[in-house]
Amino acid sequence: MDASVLYDGHNLTLAKSTGIGTYARTLAATAASIGFKAEILLGGNSGIDRKDPQLSEINLFDALTALQASPKLRVERYLAGLWGKPFGVKSAEFSRAGAVVKGVMSSLDGFDRMHVAPGLFELGQSHFYRYGARAEVKLSTTPSLFHMTFPTPLRTRGCPNIYTIHDIVPLRLPQTTLDNKKQFLRLVRHLCRKADHIVTVSEFSRQDIIRFVGIAENRITNTYQSVHLPASITEKSDDEVANEVSHAFGLDFRSYYMFYGAIEPKKNVSRMIDAYAASGSAFPLIIVGGLGWQYDDDVEKIKDDRFLYYRREADRIVPSRRVQRIPYLPFSQLMTLVKGARGVLFPSLYEGFGLPVLEAMALGTPVITSNVAALPEVSAGAAVLVDPSDVDSITRAIRVFDHDDGLRQDLALKGRKRAAFFEPQAYQDRLANLYAKLGVGSVSAEAASAPVMSLQTTAP
Repeated sequence: MDASVLYDGHNLTLAKSTGIGTYARTLAATAASIGFKAEILLGGNSGIDRKDPQLSEINLFDALTALQASPKLRVERYLAGLWGKPFGVKSAEFSRAGAVVKGVMSSLDGFDRMHVAPGLFELGQSHFYRYGARAEVKLSTTPSLFHMTFPTPLRTRGCPNIYTIHDIVPLRLPQTTLDNKKQFLRLVRHLCRKADHIVTVSEFSRQDIIRFVGIAENRITNTYQSVHLPASITEKSDDEVANEVSHAFGLDFRSYYMFYGAIEPKKNVSRMIDAYAASGSAFPLIIVGGLGWQYDDDVEKIKDDRFLYYRREADRIVPSRRVQRIPYLPFSQLMTLVKGARGVLFPSLYEGFGLPVLEAMALGTPVITSNVAALPEVSAGAAVLVDPSDVDSITRAIRVFDHDDGLRQDLALKGRKRAAFFEPQAYQDRLANLYAKLGVGSVSAEAASAPVMSLQTTAP
């Protein structure tokens, strides 16, 4: 298969990993696994120096360059704010010259070809604000498909242009995000009207977007999400996990609760902490996540003195905390911590999918999550559901997890079974069918004769 798919790299190059970044990595890897050539479109602050490929590569990965735009780019951004980019944004093809050690930004290592357009994503936004239309990206070679992994006002000529809209949180819970709501709604309406196709990640999000925007049902496809957990994590024995969490974090196996995700209003961290405190649980709560936005109240609760206690360690009295926050962990260590937890708490107010729920189920860790948005669909009877707006509801669930080992074991078994629905092979099939419907790649005769709607697989 010679077909190529060009993905945006915006969320793959951020300093802190995001859920959309995880989605983009999985999407590109899945496309490559079924025979597509995966290409990436990068913005950033650094252009391509044809005379010095090594310097180009160094600048692309340089942290200082990432923070400081060149004078030329600053002028271009200013002018785009006035007049947009009516003649498009020119990109240049980029090849690794071997100057920078591979693995420094491993999310970029697996792409067959890179395209770089300095300031691309900011210039696209400026153009959309000015004209209410997508800016054209001018490429040296045209891919078979242009797939943007989040709503962004960019397009290219000569191939289908499709866009993933994960959810419409800024419109459904406007108090929980800092997005410009008017521009977000304007962009979503524009994409649903002009794109060759819209992709989303759950049947809930699909129906939510249809109801809110009015897009025709055959123009939006739910592919769900997937997660690939390497054997080095899934096959790790309980004894190995227990040893690692003990040495790395001072925690006992199956004797702590865990939440992971950005500290932001949508994640409902404050209510979760209040519920945990009210439960009287003796098992500590570990929160893993960077600071998103509007996090002051959440951080204050995490640091609350009511969670401070003292314990004897040999001949010393040392302070400890029942609620602890770890800003960041490498993926393998994070998944090990999840695997060793008594339960994962994820009482989010709204999710288009809810990847932590899937990851925890795949690892056999029981989950407490919300009864709203896509979370009941993803967990499908394999988790305890709570009302995320009701502290008492979350409290009761934690108390049950504290004392009912039989329930937790049952949920662990159900969770693994449910996670199999999202396994990589199933995701490969859904993605291959979608791309084939758009005229990219090949698919079986049976799949080719099926309508696009057949891809909207509901949870069993």
